[in-house]
Amino acid sequence: MAPITIVGTGLAGYSVARELRKLDKATPLRIISRDHGGFYSKPMLSNALASGKSAAQLLMKSAEQMAAELNAQVLAHTRVDAIASDRHILATDRGELAYSKLVLALGADPSNPELQGDGADAVISVNDLDDYQHFRSAIDGKQRVAILGGGLIGCEFANDLAGRGYRVDVIDLAQWPLSRLLPEAGGALLCERLAAVGVHFHAGCSASSVNCTGQGYCLELSNNQRIETDVVLSAIGLRPRIQLAQAAGLAVGRGVVVDGKLQASAADIYALGDCAEVCGQVLPFVMPIMQAARALAATLAGNPTAVRYPAMPVVVKTPACPTTVCPPPAASSGNWQIETPAAGLKALFCDASGKPLGFALLDAANAEKQALTAQMPAWLEAR
Repeated sequence: MAPITIVGTGLAGYSVARELRKLDKATPLRIISRDHGGFYSKPMLSNALASGKSAAQLLMKSAEQMAAELNAQVLAHTRVDAIASDRHILATDRGELAYSKLVLALGADPSNPELQGDGADAVISVNDLDDYQHFRSAIDGKQRVAILGGGLIGCEFANDLAGRGYRVDVIDLAQWPLSRLLPEAGGALLCERLAAVGVHFHAGCSASSVNCTGQGYCLELSNNQRIETDVVLSAIGLRPRIQLAQAAGLAVGRGVVVDGKLQASAADIYALGDCAEVCGQVLPFVMPIMQAARALAATLAGNPTAVRYPAMPVVVKTPACPTTVCPPPAASSGNWQIETPAAGLKALFCDASGKPLGFALLDAANAEKQALTAQMPAWLEAR
């Protein structure tokens, strides 16, 4: 019998495997990784400096340990080149591998900034453990880091680096940090608190070129400002990895298109995590991955189960200004209502009738997280 096969050993891939083994101890299981195949927490990469952990210390279990834990074959350093969905075959650099059911947990790639200059190739992105090791080596002994992008990852890295004494410049096209998740008042407070720990936010502009200076790099911005720095880190977003699925003829949009049961457009193929577009939604957060993993494990074990996304707050790892955001369901319309309690900010996203659909809590207002979450509508109902 061909094994159930999972492509990807990030949080999504290994979570499906763990959940499946809770329901089914014996069905053959194969997990394929293009890297070392070890398990670590990717969300920890953006605040590992503050915790004092090296790349080696972030690795929780090796591929061999995961294989033993999951009663699975884990193929590390294995490249999947193509999917022949009609034959249930994967073409890999190890040869052809048959599957009974296939789970795509491919993740996402960093978006590449369009930069001119002789230093453009030196811009770093951190998307996995190897990237983090390279980043740690690059900043060792340095003092200045410029971050392209003031979204979730950019802000977390900025706070982490500033907390270790680096001068940090953050460049973003938006007028305030976390602009896709926070109203302007919330972004202004976050910006103020990050500034207090040494983060310099350059709003409404982008980097146009990076040039080597001998001592480091010079960033030229679209507003004609120049920033001298030692390291440039790009955190401008992620692009779901859809190339493999697209080449196999699967339906793709922003991600690999799947229905409520995480079924792709070909029989016995599923997708979840950062690579998946679930009922029109791409949600690159931890809690949706865990919800999807539990539902898909049940389906793989013979009990077809639709995923449900309740409202799931996102905790932003910015100790300078603890922040929790619960975005409204996709395509919601409404307006932010702002309250400013002592030492914090509470923002409710409400529809025309005044019903709250989402929230943002900063600093002391985080005390209301649990109560507010219970009032929020689900992001996706099971169907």
